[in-house]
Amino acid sequence: MGEFITAEVAREHIWAALDAVDAAHSVLRGTPCDEVGTAFRMEMAERVEAQERINRGLMYRVFGQLADPPDEAGSTPGWVQNVAARLRVTPAEVKRRTKVATRILPRRQLTGEQLPPDLPLLADAVGAGAVGEDHLRVITAAMRNLPSCVSVDERVEVERSLVREAAKSDADIVKAAANRIDEIFNPDGDFNEADRARRRGVVMGPQGRDGMFRIRGYLDPEARAYVEAATAAVRPGRHLPDGAVEEQRDERSPAQRCHDGIKLGLKAGLASGAWGSHRGHPVTVIARTTLAELNQAAHAVTDPDIPMPSPARTGGNTALPMRDLIRMAAEAIHYLAVFDDHSDRPLYLGRQKRIATTDQRIICYSRDGGCTRSNCLEPGYHSEVHHAVDWAAGGPTDADMLFFACGPDHTAVSEGRWQTTVTDCGRLAWTDGTRPPGINHAHHPEELLRSDPAPPDET
Repeated sequence: MGEFITAEVAREHIWAALDAVDAAHSVLRGTPCDEVGTAFRMEMAERVEAQERINRGLMYRVFGQLADPPDEAGSTPGWVQNVAARLRVTPAEVKRRTKVATRILPRRQLTGEQLPPDLPLLADAVGAGAVGEDHLRVITAAMRNLPSCVSVDERVEVERSLVREAAKSDADIVKAAANRIDEIFNPDGDFNEADRARRRGVVMGPQGRDGMFRIRGYLDPEARAYVEAATAAVRPGRHLPDGAVEEQRDERSPAQRCHDGIKLGLKAGLASGAWGSHRGHPVTVIARTTLAELNQAAHAVTDPDIPMPSPARTGGNTALPMRDLIRMAAEAIHYLAVFDDHSDRPLYLGRQKRIATTDQRIICYSRDGGCTRSNCLEPGYHSEVHHAVDWAAGGPTDADMLFFACGPDHTAVSEGRWQTTVTDCGRLAWTDGTRPPGINHAHHPEELLRSDPAPPDET
C-alpha cells in the first residue's frame, strides 16, 4: 500500500485484518484434522510456521514503535509496565523485544529523517517470515560479537551470508556458520579494548531448589587477573570452607577452589569497609529474619532434635540458610532485621528529617522485601524509600509511613502515574487509576498459599 491513508483509515484496515485473522483461527481450531493425512499436515505445519514468523515480525514492529513512536514526541511514560500487564509477559521480555526491534526496524535521526535498519537484510527476512525467532537470536548475536576491525562492507557480507543460510537451514547450522565466518574474518582473534568492554558481563541465574545459582558470562583480562590471584590464595589446604586452618588433605576440585577464592575476595572486600555506603548504610549483607527464628537456628546448630527454621532472605531476595547466616554473623557485623529491642532507636522522626535512617530502611527490608508495587520483582537492594504521604505534601518520616519502591516506580508515583495508599494491615497498595489498589505478594510468596492472600493483621 503505497498511497497515503489517514490514521483513522489505517486503524480501520488493521482492525479489520486482525478480526479476519481471529475468524480464521477460529475456523482452524474448529476444523478437525484427524483424517487429512500426514503429507497434508506437513504442508500445514510449514504454512503455520511461516505465519507465526510473519506475526512475530509484526509484533517487533509494534514494540519498536511503542518505544519510539514515529507520530509522537516520545514514548508514553510507564509503557513497558503497561504493555507487560496487558500481554501478561514480564517487563524483561518487553525490553528484550524492544531491543531486537531496534536492530531490524528503520531508525530516525534527531531531525526526524528515516534511516535504514541496523541489519536491513535480516529485517527483510523477518518481515517476509523467512527466518524464525531462533535464527533471529543467532544472527543478531553473531553480528554483535564481530570485532570492530571488521569493515562495514565485510559486515554486510557476513549478514547476507547468515540470512541466506537461515532461509534454508535450522538455527544450529546458522550458528556453526557464524562461528566459521568469525574465524575467517578474524583469524588472529584481533579484539581491542572496546570489543572486550562490550562483551564483558556476568549474569546470575535464578536460585535453584538447592539454593545454588548458575553463573555465566565473560570476564575481561583485569577481572580474570583478580580471580586468579584470589584462587591462588585458596591453594590446597588453605581457606577451607569449614574454617579449618591446619594443613590437611584438600578434596576440593580446581573449580571449587576457584569458587571459594571468589567468595573469599568478596568477603574481604565487604569487611574492609572500602566500598562506602549504599542508600545510607555501609555496604554489607542485609538479612531479614525474626528473633525467634534466629534463636531456634542457634539451638538447632548444636541440637539435631530441633528443626532448622526456614531460610532468611537477603536484601537481594536470596534465600540464605540459617546455618550460613549464623556463621556470617559470627564473623562480621551485619544488619539483621530483628526489632524486638529498638525502643532507643529513632524510628519516628515526623518532619524533623526527610531522608530515611538506616534503621527505618532496615524495617523496609523486613516488611517489604523489595519494591511494593504489585508484581514488581526488584529487591530491596535496588529500591528507594518512598513516603506514603509525599514529603512535599507534609508527609512524616515515620517507619510506618515509609515503604520500598524501585527507582522507576518511585518516579512514576512522583509524576502522578501511580497512586499509593497504606492499607489497614500496614502495607502499601498501588493503583494506576484503572484497577483497584493492590499490594505486592512477589516478595511474600507464602501469602499466595492462603485462600485469602491479604497479609495477616500483625502488630
